[in-house]
Amino acid sequence: MRFSFLRITESNVLLAAVRSNLTRGSTHDLDSLRADCLGLVDESIANVRELSQLLRPVILDDFGLEAGLRWLAEKFAQRTRIKVDCDSTCPGRFADETETHLFRIAQEALTNIARHAEATRVVIQLALEDKNIRLSIIDDGKGLPAEPSASPPSLGMVGMRARARQCGGELNVTATQPHGVRIEAVVPSRR
Repeated sequence: MRFSFLRITESNVLLAAVRSNLTRGSTHDLDSLRADCLGLVDESIANVRELSQLLRPVILDDFGLEAGLRWLAEKFAQRTRIKVDCDSTCPGRFADETETHLFRIAQEALTNIARHAEATRVVIQLALEDKNIRLSIIDDGKGLPAEPSASPPSLGMVGMRARARQCGGELNVTATQPHGVRIEAVVPSRR
């Protein structure tokens, strides 16, 4: 909660600085003023993104994880023109934290697909197996690099793994045949 308050305060200060720049009487150095405003706006956008990641999407409160994933798939398909199928054999509701973490994992996986995969199709599968929920996001994109990267894993991947662990589960990323990637989170089911 303290982190959120600090981010909100920081965003307010940044936006006040933008306003001050824009209402300043002097217009001698417009290029410098514009660059400063753009930097402040970019920082504000980053803060808002961080805050939105911490919030629970309203659709989860109203309709649950299955509906949230279908909504996410529909919006992603509209935005990217990538075909998305969403299949679920997972009726009912789960613990708020579990639903939020799985929703955010799917959201990050779709973001990675849009940025890197060059995919034409994505399948999101949600299933209840014994006492576990299995969320799979499978794309038909270019797949994983042949050689493992020496660079550290992306923040998105680190975040997805952390979310799965916070639910008491795990996240696996594997190549699919003939090409593509499967991201799979398996977490305990808590109603």
